[in-house]
This record gives sequence, structure tokens and C-alpha cells, in this order.
Amino acid sequence: MLLYLTSWQENEPPFDARRSWKGYPFEVLDQLMEEELIDGSRRAKSVWFTKKGEKEARALLVKYGIGESP
Repeated sequence: MLLYLTSWQENEPPFDARRSWKGYPFEVLDQLMEEELIDGSRRAKSVWFTKKGEKEARALLVKYGIGESP
């Protein structure tokens, strides 16, 4: 959820995705990649959210009263 809260929307082709910096423990990022919630190059300084990851993050925001339900 914190990764999503610190993300931004990238609208430059070929990227049309929500991105966030990799300022988190690699173990956590690796687990999120395994669960197909985020993706990105190991060499890049940022990751992007998959559609599944965005959906899950928004659901958590609603669950904790930070976001609005669709």
C-alpha cells in the first residue's frame, strides 16, 4: 500500500503505468514481483504496478479508509 501511495502515473509511450521508486527492502519487492503485483527490470530504479497490483492496492486503501470504493 505504501508503494502505491508514493507512486505516480506515467503517461509517456510506451509506458502507461503507475510507477514507484524502489526505496524498499528487496525481499519485499521480490515477493510482490512473485505475486505479479509489480514488475520491472532489476537494473531500473523504479517498478511499475500490474493491473492486479493496482486493483489490490486500491482495495487496501478502501479497507483502511484511505480511498473510496469504486
